[in-house]
Parts: sequence; C-alpha cells; structure tokens
Amino acid sequence: MLMATATAAGALTVSGLAGGAAQATVARALPCSASMSNSHPADYTTTKVRVHTAAFGKVTTVAHYRTTDTKHKGTAGRKGNLSLSYYISGATPGYKVTVSVTVVKGSQHGSCSTWFRPHA
Repeated sequence: MLMATATAAGALTVSGLAGGAAQATVARALPCSASMSNSHPADYTTTKVRVHTAAFGKVTTVAHYRTTDTKHKGTAGRKGNLSLSYYISGATPGYKVTVSVTVVKGSQHGSCSTWFRPHA
C-alpha cells in the first residue's frame, strides 16, 4: 500500500507502508511575477513586460491581441529580472491584451500573467 501526502508548497511525498519505503518529491513551482512598464500604451509606441523569476531562468511571453498572438523569449539575468519589449502597432484600442508568461529553469516551471490596454 502506498500513501501520498501533498503540501501547499507543492511537495509530494509517497511512502510504501508495507516493505521498504519509497519517496518522490515534485519540484516546487518556479517563482514568476510580471508587470507592464505602461499598461495603457498608445498605438505605435513600445511597452515592456517586466518579469522576475529565478536567476538565469528561460522566459517566454505571449501577448494575446484580438486578432493575433505575439511571442518573445529571453533569459533572466543573475538577479532574475528580464524586460521584453512589445511594439504596439495599430492594436485594437480599448482591447485588453493579456500577456502570458512562462518560466523554466532545469526541471522547474512557473507561470504568471499581466496585461495592457492600448489606446489610439
């Protein structure tokens, strides 16, 4: 018989109750926070997605516009920070553009999001 215990921090321990004991630990989620340098940019200007995660984490951002998705990638620095620029080229004014962020470092993964709303 196996017994599994999960914690709020994301750790999972599995123990064998008959015979030897087995343990497995699931990696904790990688930290991820994101914000915009300007959450209400005018069309034909640039805004930046500011991401904070683990040092040297791989970052992918996807801006979900009304008619298309735009992806950018980069690597966080030694302090875990990265800014990726998005040029706002004739985006639908008033449409809330969600930016999905995923971060990866080794076997750890994390995600977060932010948004901006372009104006004319």
